[in-house]
Amino acid sequence: MAKQRGGTASGVVLRDGLVVASHGRHCLVETPEGERLICHPRGKKSHAVVGDRIQWQASEDEGTIEKVLQRKNLFYRQDEIRTKSFAANLDQVLILIAAEPEFSETQLTRALIAAAAERITPIIALNKSDLTVPFQRAWSRLAPYRRMGYQVLPLALTASDPSDRATMSTMLASKTTLVLGPSGAGKSTLINLLVPGATALTGEISQALNSGKHTTTSTTWYWVDAARSTALIDSPGFQEFGLHHIEAMQLAHLMPDIAEQATDCKFYNCTHLHEPGCGVIAQVDSPDHPGAISASRYRIYGELFAELTQSRY
Repeated sequence: MAKQRGGTASGVVLRDGLVVASHGRHCLVETPEGERLICHPRGKKSHAVVGDRIQWQASEDEGTIEKVLQRKNLFYRQDEIRTKSFAANLDQVLILIAAEPEFSETQLTRALIAAAAERITPIIALNKSDLTVPFQRAWSRLAPYRRMGYQVLPLALTASDPSDRATMSTMLASKTTLVLGPSGAGKSTLINLLVPGATALTGEISQALNSGKHTTTSTTWYWVDAARSTALIDSPGFQEFGLHHIEAMQLAHLMPDIAEQATDCKFYNCTHLHEPGCGVIAQVDSPDHPGAISASRYRIYGELFAELTQSRY
């Protein structure tokens, strides 16, 4: 029997559960004993996402989600049209990029800002260290992020380096980690390396959620260990990462290199774009003026500020 948490006003018993996959309005919920069943939200909209702790009510061989318990965070992106939630109640986000194909620094920055806004620890992993020249080029591009204090890991997942697996296992132990990254970065390779049988499990989940139709679920939870203390959440690749849920004036506080220099600005409401006496502008790196903020990071800040300002009108 699943753990019971009490009843509703009508005396119906509610049970605890964890959302481990979702597709459309269907959720796959795991009980504290490890059993899994399909649950549907009560009402028209589904507010539960992977990682949510919920209370559900049994109904024949399925269940109804009655309540989503309070979250400690929610990692999501938002554009002008829609909001896309990845997962809830995370300890960290592993942003996996690769030396080839060349990664987008803008997309990386957007993901880091979204993590910072929810106070989720980000880790950057650069895959394909076995490709010497492309890797050195990509590693150099990540120098500003290492200077900012982000943890940046070199990986060679295709080479199946045992030390990589050991490093990852230690870093992920006893935590819930969302694996995020563009297509081609090696997310599937990473998941299969750390979770034996993950491909087969994904197929089973897809069939359960889609009545036998093999359709890839949007986000999937995997237990790495038998004790169910370490979890990996696989997310779909993305081409865009909207930040319309972030206020333009918040940006500087969510970008460590900008925030550090913003304390020296003359005006408290400085946008760091054109004001005299701006501590940020004074520290933008250029060939004739070395500074603490890379030119590409400052360019990305300006583009994001303009995007978020325009989206409000």
